This record gives sequence, structure tokens and C-alpha cells, in this order.
Amino acid sequence: MKCAALLLCVVLSLDSASSGHLGEKLLLFPKVSNTAYVQLTPLKPLSLSAFTLCMRISVDPHVLDAEGRETILFAYRTKDFDELNLWQEKGQLSFYMSSETGAFFPLKPLSTFRTNLCLTWESSLGLAAFWVDGRRSMLQEYRKNHRVQPGGVVILGQDPDSFVGNFDAKQSFVGEISDVNMWDFVLTERQIRAFNEKYWLGPIPNVLKWSVMEGDVKGEVLVVPENHL
Repeated sequence: MKCAALLLCVVLSLDSASSGHLGEKLLLFPKVSNTAYVQLTPLKPLSLSAFTLCMRISVDPHVLDAEGRETILFAYRTKDFDELNLWQEKGQLSFYMSSETGAFFPLKPLSTFRTNLCLTWESSLGLAAFWVDGRRSMLQEYRKNHRVQPGGVVILGQDPDSFVGNFDAKQSFVGEISDVNMWDFVLTERQIRAFNEKYWLGPIPNVLKWSVMEGDVKGEVLVVPENHL
């Protein structure tokens, strides 16, 4: 009981902070909301002809499995478009890039247990794949010769239908997210499998780097130090 009370005090004290350093912490989105989100600060503009995006993630299955529900996992929005959105929807993982047509992957749904999730895509052939705990899905061709445009915002927890606004609670994320990292190239299979290890020894993330990440926290989001878990 004393340990539980100490953890609760730590979490509640951090919940009042509106911005700060996210390295060695996780984000807990405890309930359905249209106000809770975190805006991340990239190392450089997201002007991308290729990328690898990785995160550690767990979800509330009762929310995820609600009939007709879509759950946003990652959102990058410019003033005009959803440049890059990751979803769990229709029992599948999916992603969209500046299009109403997405790429769907019939993979095992995310769960309450932490999953190491990565997405890779490159423009020249349009090849994309999800990686779940180091295992690659079948490749798909999507948005060949496309380029992700700069000038947007990276948001966790909500899907912005306008520039940092117009959120829908029925699409909100409920669960835990940490270790969000992004590279402007496609990592190798060996490198992605290394993401499963606690201490990353692969190429340094050069777009989003969780260990030095600054985040602007809005609404009821709990920022939890990993050493208290």
C-alpha cells in the first residue's frame, strides 16, 4: 500500500505539469477524452521521403474493442492535411499519408501488454511494413513517390481534424506510450529488432528522439517516471 501511495503521489504531481522533458518517462492516457494530448517537439522538420517510426505501446482493450471505434496511435498534421497518421481500426493496424485511402495490415490487435511497434516506409518503391516485437508484416505498396511535408505538429493521444484542434473522443488513445523515436531512413531488420532491447545501440534517431524529447502536455495525461514502475 505504501508503494502504491508513493507512485500515486508521483503521478499526480507530474500531471500538473504542462510541458517538460519526456526521456525515461511514459505517457499514460487514463480515459476516453477529447482534451488529453501531448504535442512533441521534433529535432527537425518532418520532410521525409522515407522513415522508421517506433514506439512502445499498450492499450485498454475494453476501449479498443468497442464497436465501431477507431484509435489513433500517432498523428502528424499540417494545416491542410493529415500527413501521417497511425491507427488501430477495424481490428487492424493502418496508416495514412495525406490521403483518405490508407494501408491496412491484418495484424494481431494491440493489448494491455506492452508492444514494441515500428512502421517503415520509403518513397521510391512505396514499400511499407509494420513491425510488432521485432517481427515484420508482409510488405505493402503505398503512396509511391510521395513525400511527407514539413510545417506540421506531432500529437499523441488525439487525431486533429484541424491544426491542433477538432478532436473526437471516440478516436482518442487510451493506454500507455513511451520511447517514440523516428529516423528519416528505413532501419534494417537487425536494427529494428534491437529496438526490443532496453538500451538502444542502433543509429541515433534524427527526427524524434525520446531520450531528449520535450512535450507539451494538455488535459489529463499522466507523465510517469519509468523507475517508479
